[in-house]
Amino acid sequence: MLKLYHGKGSVCSVKVRIGLAEKCLNWDSFLIDLPKGEQFAPDYLKLNPNAVVPTLVDGDFVVIESSVILQYIDNLNDDYILMPADVKARTITLIWLLRCLDIHAAINTMTFSTVGREKIIAVKTAAEIEKSINKMPNPKAASKRLDLINNGLSSQHVVADFFTLHRLLDDMQTALEKSTWLTGNNYQMADTALIAYVDRLDRLGMSGLWEQRFPAISNWLEASKARPSYETGLDPFISKNETENTRRTGEKIWPEVKQRWDDFIKTAVK
Repeated sequence: MLKLYHGKGSVCSVKVRIGLAEKCLNWDSFLIDLPKGEQFAPDYLKLNPNAVVPTLVDGDFVVIESSVILQYIDNLNDDYILMPADVKARTITLIWLLRCLDIHAAINTMTFSTVGREKIIAVKTAAEIEKSINKMPNPKAASKRLDLINNGLSSQHVVADFFTLHRLLDDMQTALEKSTWLTGNNYQMADTALIAYVDRLDRLGMSGLWEQRFPAISNWLEASKARPSYETGLDPFISKNETENTRRTGEKIWPEVKQRWDDFIKTAVK
């Protein structure tokens, strides 16, 4: 039996849970409480030295990195193969999977400069925040997290990651103008890989990033939400109350995000 170590609301965990649902694979759930710092427990660090989720364990074989996990589970059975058979579509998919590293970093920035920041500041002192961040094994990631908590939307990371987000949305719009899904008229791996990231922005109350400039994304998001895998991957782990509270907080912050986003579009997008 597959074992998945995952976080309830972690975008990369959502991504893999949706993939497991699409593949109709059974798995044992091992929830890691990220706010409590369970990802830093010595036993978990033996599985994933990066202290992040998710981690998939298949027997004595450990797989980390959500995009790699998606490719691994796609080969475990022949039920609904997610990777396209066409060589060009497969290559485009692999490029999307590679881009997920930057996309995830941008989603992380938008989370911890807005709603995530508000939640952390509300329950932790400055000393507790610093102590928690100091546990992060990657000093670069720790430095970024501290900057986002201290500076919010004024952080230098925000504008830098606006570039990644704009390119993501622009490229998705271009692809979705040609077909129903990102690599054709069938739902496949690229859609599975990206849904959790766009869904997180939506839950943060930031759908305004694409609604006017990139309208095809709204239709794609709704179509993705209509799939049974979306309900399986999210509903048991993220309550409606939690979603409503997150969106409510995000909507209060949205005017500042919108102003900064509009300024970025005017100055950086040609």
